[in-house]
Amino acid sequence: MQNLNLYLFIATIVLSVPMLAFLIKPALKSRPGWKRWVDTIDTLWVACAVALFFRVVLVQPFKIPSASMENTLLIGDYILVNKFSYGYSWFNRTKRFLVPGLPKRGDIVVFVFPEDHTKDYIKRCVGLPGDVVEVKDKVLFVNGEEQKEPWVKHADLRVLKRGEGSFERDNFGPVTVATGHYFMMGDNRDNSSDSRVWGTVPESLLKGKAWIIYWNSNHFRPNLKRMFHLPR
Repeated sequence: MQNLNLYLFIATIVLSVPMLAFLIKPALKSRPGWKRWVDTIDTLWVACAVALFFRVVLVQPFKIPSASMENTLLIGDYILVNKFSYGYSWFNRTKRFLVPGLPKRGDIVVFVFPEDHTKDYIKRCVGLPGDVVEVKDKVLFVNGEEQKEPWVKHADLRVLKRGEGSFERDNFGPVTVATGHYFMMGDNRDNSSDSRVWGTVPESLLKGKAWIIYWNSNHFRPNLKRMFHLPR
């Protein structure tokens, strides 16, 4: 949930007020009947602060909700997202800072969905700022060069012409990726709503790079073979 970080931040700030009061006036802790409330506030503050630190700075859990990244990522995969891969943005609204690097072509990226900031999406980055992206008869070209993509799945053998289907699925572009934006596509190309539909992803909406599959469970049946698998 995109707003969870904001809720944790607000809770931490609110709980910090009594924590600061207890720090300035330790005698408040010893007042009759206050010990239970002091312990509760202390426990909640630590829990919120630690959760906020992990989600904002280190890693974030993410469940694969759809088949758009098959066969790289499957429905029921639970992954950890490396939050420090691309630096940070305050609530995905500001310019990034502490940036060790930015997405490369081929990275699997989690980002805030540009059309609904309450949702997180996961796709593969195929176009960088300034790239010219084009799809010809299902084949991806970047800057005029055909891309080798062993991870791509085509479930539909038909090749749709321009104007056929709900979007330009098999023949798209060319489009030039704007500065500070990234072109994202699902590996399951025939069944993916991605930048071909809703446009590019602004840099501020990046959340991190897919790191590791730590669990897989579909209909309560765990698939141990996918655990600790590094998606590529």
